[in-house]
Amino acid sequence: MQIAMNKEFDFNIKSIRFDEDYQPSENTRITTNFANLARGANRQENLRNALKMIDNRFNALAHWDNPKGDRYSVEIEIISVEMNLNGEGNKNAFPLIEILKTNIIDRVTNERIEGIVGNNFSSYVRDYDFSVVLPEHNRNQAAFSIPAGFGDLHGNLFKYFVNSESYKEHFSKAPVICLSASSSKTYLRTGNQHPVLGVEYLQNEFSSTDQYFEKMGLQVRYFMPANSVAPLAFYFSGDLLRDYTDLELISTISTMETFQKIYRPEIYNANSAAGASYQPSLKHSDYSLTQIVYDREERSRMAVEQGKFAEEHFIKPYKTILEQWSANYVL
Repeated sequence: MQIAMNKEFDFNIKSIRFDEDYQPSENTRITTNFANLARGANRQENLRNALKMIDNRFNALAHWDNPKGDRYSVEIEIISVEMNLNGEGNKNAFPLIEILKTNIIDRVTNERIEGIVGNNFSSYVRDYDFSVVLPEHNRNQAAFSIPAGFGDLHGNLFKYFVNSESYKEHFSKAPVICLSASSSKTYLRTGNQHPVLGVEYLQNEFSSTDQYFEKMGLQVRYFMPANSVAPLAFYFSGDLLRDYTDLELISTISTMETFQKIYRPEIYNANSAAGASYQPSLKHSDYSLTQIVYDREERSRMAVEQGKFAEEHFIKPYKTILEQWSANYVL
């Protein structure tokens, strides 16, 4: 399948509301946090409870001029990004990335305030890297290692998207992605405290996720907001503390901390807070469960299947053009 080298890739950006009536599209990764909630007999109750948790957490953090703790509500859009390789047309567009966009409803002023794009991050190509490439590379290795060029293609595709006209037409600020802290690293509390993000932690060394996101043009800082029990990882470009308003940051914290309480309760719904030196653990036993049903084992299994999907429908068919493009890509 030949594609002219002088033609760039382009993107289709689609949006769907994430609410209690949400149903995943055919192209949505089943392992995605929000999609997993919208499955099974309890799907609507799961969604309703998760959205209520997000609103409650937002109001707890945005407590000024909010005496009843009900001033704000968070609306969430699921942003799906399809990639076209020119010459192929939309019929062969590949579902490259899914992220979330928050919007804030102020019930006092009746304003709809733009939040942050990013939040959750979902990528078939990342599944391919971590669930196909990495295990295959280490299959017969005496010690775990990262293959040369690991994450280069994915990182370049992400940077190309964020710097594209398509992105700039839809979003006014760079993305912020919020993930769990790594269970393999130790985090040390610092004396730096932000009024919204909370207390900053520093990790003892970069995790594989940190290194992977660095290739996407993103740096990382760790903060534990007020009344949280573990630091969250914030991946961003630019200046996290100055580029975003307090309400924008709160929209990300409330959304992603809620997901983490559901998916990693051992860490983010623990009954005791992180201390001065902290190592997250999914084997921690002193934690509380939310009332939201979630199958973590299924999610891990599906990541492998979805990595193989990316290999079959994107990596292998366009291997030459993608490798050549990535090798010559300059931001």
